[in-house]
Amino acid sequence: MAKKIELNIEGMSCGHCVMAVTTALEQGEGVKRAKVNLKKKRATVTGEDTLDPEVLVNLVKETGYEASLA
Repeated sequence: MAKKIELNIEGMSCGHCVMAVTTALEQGEGVKRAKVNLKKKRATVTGEDTLDPEVLVNLVKETGYEASLA
């Protein structure tokens, strides 16, 4: 069964930002898909049951943006 995690993302201002956050999230262990919405400032990550929300938040922060659980 897939697990879905919603994140609030702060600091994005353009399509390049969306691509950077998407790429960072998709490199997370167990991530199958990451969809980032610039207008809503939100990311939806789908993956294995082992997905760790804190790991995802840290991946976004390492890219230079702020993230928190939605």
